[in-house]
Amino acid sequence: MEYSVIVSASSAGPAKVTGRHLARSALLYVRQSTARQVLENQESTRRQYALRERAIALGWPAQQVETIDSDLGQSGASAVDRAGFQRLVAEVSMGHVGIVLGLEVSRLARNSSDWHRLLELCALGDTLILDEDGLYNPNDFNDRLLLGLKGTISETELHMLKARLRGGALAKAKRGELHMRLPVGLVYDPLGRVVKHPDQAVREAVELFFAMFERLGAACAVVRHFTRQGIAFPVYAGHAAAPGQVLWGRLNTSRAVIMLHNVRYAGAYAYGQTRHHRLPKGSYKADKLPRDQWHTLLLDAHPGYITWAQFEANQGTLAANDLKVGLHAKPSLAREGPALLQGLTVCGKCGRRMGIHYAYQAGKAIAPVYVCNAGREYEDEVCQRIPGDFIDKAISQLIIATMTPLATQMALCVHAELQTQQDQADLHRRRQLERAEREVELARQRYLLVDPGNRHVAATLEADWNERLRDLESTRAEVERQRRLAHAELDQAARDRLDTLSGDFQAVWTDPQTPQRERKRLLSLLIEDVTLRRVRGLVDVHVRFRGGTTHSQRVAIPKNINERRSTHPQAKELIAQWPDMPKSEIAERLNALGYRGGGGGEWTAAKVQYIKWAYRLGNVRERVRPEGYLSGTEMTELLAISQARVMQLRKSGEILAERPGGYTWSFLPLDRQPEAIRLRAEKIAKLRAEQALDAAEMAHMDGV
Repeated sequence: MEYSVIVSASSAGPAKVTGRHLARSALLYVRQSTARQVLENQESTRRQYALRERAIALGWPAQQVETIDSDLGQSGASAVDRAGFQRLVAEVSMGHVGIVLGLEVSRLARNSSDWHRLLELCALGDTLILDEDGLYNPNDFNDRLLLGLKGTISETELHMLKARLRGGALAKAKRGELHMRLPVGLVYDPLGRVVKHPDQAVREAVELFFAMFERLGAACAVVRHFTRQGIAFPVYAGHAAAPGQVLWGRLNTSRAVIMLHNVRYAGAYAYGQTRHHRLPKGSYKADKLPRDQWHTLLLDAHPGYITWAQFEANQGTLAANDLKVGLHAKPSLAREGPALLQGLTVCGKCGRRMGIHYAYQAGKAIAPVYVCNAGREYEDEVCQRIPGDFIDKAISQLIIATMTPLATQMALCVHAELQTQQDQADLHRRRQLERAEREVELARQRYLLVDPGNRHVAATLEADWNERLRDLESTRAEVERQRRLAHAELDQAARDRLDTLSGDFQAVWTDPQTPQRERKRLLSLLIEDVTLRRVRGLVDVHVRFRGGTTHSQRVAIPKNINERRSTHPQAKELIAQWPDMPKSEIAERLNALGYRGGGGGEWTAAKVQYIKWAYRLGNVRERVRPEGYLSGTEMTELLAISQARVMQLRKSGEILAERPGGYTWSFLPLDRQPEAIRLRAEKIAKLRAEQALDAAEMAHMDGV
């Protein structure tokens, strides 16, 4: 039946072509799935291009037949990234196309959604479809049914091809024979086996990476170490380069984390660690699967740089480094900041991990503050904010007082570890210099082997040789600079000093040569956590040691700058009790009694005068003014006149005033003033009362 339908479509082909179709263009779509097929399977390409003659035979002029071959080497599984197919759909949807030509349905699309969308657009635009079997009109039921079946068969064919390939890949992966891209440091030998890289410098760089992570416990710390020491790290060149060819550059954090999660470095073979699913836009996303859902995991499949136990330990370290927030927060890694208890403090109010804020001076962190931000989750105030410098001092004294000989040896081992790291960095810097010298020698040999008569080639090789020489000089200078910088941090004098301090942990702990990060690492080995709770001007400190021992103490919060520089309250009381005593004599008495000024120095007459003025101690005007007498300001307020007018009336005798003790003028009470002054004061008071009453009534009316 299918054959008869195809024959019917083919035989009725010319009858389906109308003048309306011929007035529009004919689009020939050419596609091959891969670039390899384009190069090797050229017969299929020629057959597709030959369909152009079919369109001309049906009546289309040659200039109206357009070929779209921009999708050569693209898969037909999706319309995404197929610019040619998207252009074809756009032209059909705008009604510019009379016929679409393709060798078979699979050339146009291997996806039912793309194929049926094209059929729908062709039906709406009255566009014909031609393949190697015949001519079809999507508006005809039988033709559309046949085209739908062909699209389904094409999609099924793609599924079967993928299933066969997938099955073969899974079978090889189950045996560990499926070749995949190897990480830097591992290569395939001529027999297809996985071995370590033949370049010793590459192997040593990878070994140093895992050794430093075991010592430092953080990927960022390892990257920082490689950067500061100027150690180059290898990375494989692109796919076009020779297998195993490496380039040298800087190690970054993302590459370090990927290496730590890669099981190949532990000598294991793994397949199916991710699952891909398609996104609405056509792209794919990979989801990591738990280890129990991996398709294949073969231990000891090939040589590795670390053991499987070390790999598991590294994964545990990375998981511990994944900081959380709130009640599930984890202690952070030791860093270079001055806060000694970084990552160890716990809030005594809510039980959460406390963070650190720093006070900066000249761009340098100088004073840590332990902060619990629990309230910030609800836009509230912080739970606790405790200055950290005095807490750090108390913990340091506690550690020094309770330190054991074992911990003393541990502190010395930290310094020995620093020396070991520097020696390893020196070794890799020498490897870098050896690579640069080897490249110079290769460039020199290439230049010497060239024919002198070939001047252009000789000039190019000579320029390359000179460039390698310049690189060698810069590498040598950088290596020497890094070496001097590293050894300056721990020179022979410092090592001798450490040897003399082997029995004195306090000196080692307070030694400026000891990095703050190493003190924190040592402290984290001894202390589980430190709980802080602020109570008025005190802080309750509760320390839990690793062995289960606890220690609690209460530490006073140091006074702030205002409190430290303020005058002692009792000194102010004494100054107030001696109002008529000379200021110099007051200063002598205060110094004799042991009191100090706000700045900490001895008392002087000037300081006494300042305290009297600042705190209004022993005010002469207030002390000598008789009871009931009025000041000039008070008289001005009562009479509603200016202060100058008050003084004029005083001079003329219309206002009575006295100078008790010879000091400033004091005005007699109103009942002892002349009648005119009393009447004016009563008039002003009555007027103000009426104004206040009117204002109250107006306010009441406005309210109603």
